[in-house]
Amino acid sequence: MNEIRDLIIGIDIGKEYTQICYYDRKAEEARSLSMKVGASQCEAPGCICYRTDHGDYCVGLEAEYFAREKGGIMIGNIYDICQKEEKIQVAGEEKEPAELLAHFLRGILKFLGIQDIVKNTRCLCITSPELSTLQVRNYQKACSLAGFSREKYMLMDYGESFYYYALGQKRETWNRSVGWYAFAGDTVTFRKLTINGSSRPVLVKLENPVSAKLEPEEEIRDVEFYRFISKTLGKELFSSVQITGEGFDQQWAQQSVKLLCHQGRKVFYGNNLFAKGACIAGKDRLEDKKLKGYRYLSDSLVTADVGMDMRVMGSPAYYPLIESGSNWYECSASCELILDDTSELVFVVSIPEETEKKRVAMALDGLPKRPNRTSRLSLTLKYVSPRDCEITVKDLGF
Repeated sequence: MNEIRDLIIGIDIGKEYTQICYYDRKAEEARSLSMKVGASQCEAPGCICYRTDHGDYCVGLEAEYFAREKGGIMIGNIYDICQKEEKIQVAGEEKEPAELLAHFLRGILKFLGIQDIVKNTRCLCITSPELSTLQVRNYQKACSLAGFSREKYMLMDYGESFYYYALGQKRETWNRSVGWYAFAGDTVTFRKLTINGSSRPVLVKLENPVSAKLEPEEEIRDVEFYRFISKTLGKELFSSVQITGEGFDQQWAQQSVKLLCHQGRKVFYGNNLFAKGACIAGKDRLEDKKLKGYRYLSDSLVTADVGMDMRVMGSPAYYPLIESGSNWYECSASCELILDDTSELVFVVSIPEETEKKRVAMALDGLPKRPNRTSRLSLTLKYVSPRDCEITVKDLGF
């Protein structure tokens, strides 16, 4: 790789495999890194192993080797580990899932061959098939343990990675709808990415998935996939179709491929889409901002604006704290304030589709009684799920 500083890195932590890529500024594209020396193998098993003779951890193909040949302790798949809260026994010690993920991240980042990777990274973007509250907590703690400050990393699920990847390509591949077929063995799932160009901002949405089971026998499999394509694409105009996952092969998909390419549709197949999408997301959000006028609608978005009516610089004003449109795990805010003739905090909550704003009062029980304008408070808001915001107030005294 030709980048050594201001790195933008995408890591795909999948259910079975892991990939890593970086943004090549010279070529202006996200590039996958091989996970095997001397080969172009972008995927590696998402496993982590403890090497008892070295007292350290290794990941991926190296983890499999040391567990198989050198007596290493195979801990398991990192995606599954981060789905849990319980500590895991490793060589007689208890390790939290986030600790193991931090070791895993350090191991996979070594493939970049950069010294002091944290210092030279501008953005690390991690993507996974989905992000539960527990996963987010483990991922955030792991990034912190690995040395990345909150400003240096971001998280997203496969849906959002797909959005960034699709809209990061040439416009002719997404000026209409984009189809996505995800294979997992004998099951194929279809989702449609739609773009509402008449709205401001432009709203982009992945429709709910539709799945079908395919027979393993190749000729029948081709016929069944052909029927599924006819059902899901119909007569609608699609700019392009993306195919991901294990289970698709052009050798058996003879008639299916012809139908996919009908009406000049561009068809792409590959399994590095999500790591690249995460990488493109980091580049766009921090530097290019080409998608600033677009909003990806997902289930993880915060839908409410939260603020307070305050006196700012002596004048009454609305003070925004959290704005809608961001993923819940990215939404937090803090400020300091002085109470003025009140013993409670009142938050103004507004939802874009609703005309009436709601006011939610928070009592300050236990706050010492002081003369007016002498109580200084620290206020922190942090979303802990798409619909739940945790508010912490600390008394700072006079």
